Amino acid sequence: VLFRSATWGKVYNGDDENVKREAIYNANVEWIMANNDDGTKGPTMFMDMAQEEFNDMFYTLQPAQKSDVVPYLGRFEATCETLPDAIDWVDQGAVSPVKNQGSCGSCWAFSTVGSLEGRAQIAKGNLQQFSEQQLVDCDTEFGDLGCKGGLMDNAFQYLMQSKGACTEDSYGYGGKAGTCEIDTCDIGLAASDITGYQDVDQDITAMKEALSHGPVSVAVCAATVFQFYFGGIVSTNFCGAMLDHGVLAVGYGTDKGKNYWKVKNSWGGSWGENGYIRMNADKGGKGQCGILSGPPSYPEIGRASCRE
Repeated sequence: VLFRSATWGKVYNGDDENVKREAIYNANVEWIMANNDDGTKGPTMFMDMAQEEFNDMFYTLQPAQKSDVVPYLGRFEATCETLPDAIDWVDQGAVSPVKNQGSCGSCWAFSTVGSLEGRAQIAKGNLQQFSEQQLVDCDTEFGDLGCKGGLMDNAFQYLMQSKGACTEDSYGYGGKAGTCEIDTCDIGLAASDITGYQDVDQDITAMKEALSHGPVSVAVCAATVFQFYFGGIVSTNFCGAMLDHGVLAVGYGTDKGKNYWKVKNSWGGSWGENGYIRMNADKGGKGQCGILSGPPSYPEIGRASCRE
């Protein structure tokens, strides 16, 4: 008997494995039924995975390394400017289609590319898709480890000292680490256009203000909440405190009196709300699932700082 997991298309052999996966699935159904106060959990592609297996796939963020030679522009702090009630960079044309990282622990690369694509579109007026595979293969000197994990700030540093960001079409995603091919790709954004990067202060207002200027790379604890996310605004916090997954904040808004962050994931369009999750934006401190504590960050395109 072959048991095909919904998770990344794995195929399991034998009746014993079939029984094991069915038992895990049933246990997860029972857990959801008992822990679904906010109504956001439901059957997902990860239903046949034990939580430990799921966690092992996504504990892939590494400590940031601040370089003395790459322009780190410090923390973005709230200035109390008047903000729109809602912003959605998907509707504004600054977000590429949802992608799928597969079984490679490259969430950090997708988050980096997402904020780079969005900020470049806002600065230059056209949306290009850049290469996550370039980061997986070529970003080896700033603390990033390909499919074994990385961090968005490290990747911004790499991009600024490289030739620039390769286009997705010329350097497509393969889902595993390989040989760096930057010398043969088409550069869609020159390194000189990436003038620095900023972290965002751990504050709801600062996050909203940063998002009003463009998408922001964020780190979250994806355990449990992301595993079973089906739709709606996540308002419970089963996900713990360990940041393990890089994603992209693309806006904020209010739905039926609940404020939320809109976040793009990299697990394909069949997960969550067409590849997105909405998270409670009223939770201060570290934020829902740690979304404010990474810290959030983004690259500057074509100018030294948004404060200038």
